[in-house]
Amino acid sequence: MKRVVEKSETLLFIPSGVLRLPLRLIPDAVHTAVLARLGNHLLRGQVIATRLKELDGKSLCIHITDASSRFYFQIQGECLQPARRKHTDVTIRGRLNDFRLLATRREDPDTLFFNRRLCIEGDTDTGVHIKNLLDALEFDWEAHFRSLFGDGIVSTLLPAVFSRRR
Repeated sequence: MKRVVEKSETLLFIPSGVLRLPLRLIPDAVHTAVLARLGNHLLRGQVIATRLKELDGKSLCIHITDASSRFYFQIQGECLQPARRKHTDVTIRGRLNDFRLLATRREDPDTLFFNRRLCIEGDTDTGVHIKNLLDALEFDWEAHFRSLFGDGIVSTLLPAVFSRRR
């Protein structure tokens, strides 16, 4: 029986060097804007989005050390906004591959932080809160689709989609 490869797993097959190249060539501000839009899109319908309100006004920097990239965000309500300011409440620093493992949930956030493959610097309370949000992240596709398309369409199409995957 052939194993179905999840989309999150395809990111693991791309060599880090290939992913690092655009990070080095394209300005960080462009990546920040794209990541903020993508993040906000994916947060729709997710429980974690409502918990972001607890961090309203806080700023965050993602520093990918082996690509020399820094992405600055401001949390506003339930959204991530690109930020220009260089002072942040929290910086999460690590290598590209470790962020990739975090994003694809192939590695537990606690393990990455405990083994210091990802490091949190700055305001302790905010850093712990962000780490706990990452740890509790369980992406709910059904809730996401319901927030985008409404209950009627999703209730009709979702069973058909999942019955085809089996």
